[in-house]
Amino acid sequence: MSKLKLNITMSVDGFVAGPDQSLEHPLGVGGERLHGWLYPLKAFRGGHGEEGGEVNASTPFAEDILGGAGATVMGRNMFGGGPGPWDESWKGWWGDDPPFHHPVFVLTNHARAPLEMQGGTTFHFVTDGIESALEQAQAAAGGKVVSLGGGASVAQQYLAAGLLDEIVVSVVPILLGGGARLFENVGEAKLEQVESVEAPGVTHIRYGRA
Repeated sequence: MSKLKLNITMSVDGFVAGPDQSLEHPLGVGGERLHGWLYPLKAFRGGHGEEGGEVNASTPFAEDILGGAGATVMGRNMFGGGPGPWDESWKGWWGDDPPFHHPVFVLTNHARAPLEMQGGTTFHFVTDGIESALEQAQAAAGGKVVSLGGGASVAQQYLAAGLLDEIVVSVVPILLGGGARLFENVGEAKLEQVESVEAPGVTHIRYGRA
């Protein structure tokens, strides 16, 4: 059965998104600073059609984020489009060719027909809970890892339910002062640190289920 894995970046004061998330600030005010370690990397730039870039201790983590998964699960807020019934014109933040290139299962309270995009990405909208979304993603992943895309609320639900097999938290030395925390509302979840890697501007900490 495919493992469920979360890669997420967190500020040193514990936030994975800044305050006041909106269409103008999908990661909250100041939240784009969380990924400053990722943008200069060759692995990231190459995936966006750009040349050059850095190779350092973060490279394997970037490659893990950008490829290798067979399916993704994400929450409604990560897909975007606002709350309530769907505006069918909204097709996500990523344009006509989203970077996933595999099936993506979006948790929502409002039904919507599957949305097929360029490059092999099809968004499926799941209305019957986190277990159903995971089961569908595992069936579609072809034996590869299922990536949990977030945001924080969805990650908390899977963590509290004991369904997350692995978490990589990339901690960056910035203070957001508010926003969405990862490690809230997670019940009796227990983690075991299995790896810690320092890199320019970030420390990557890998956890497994204790």
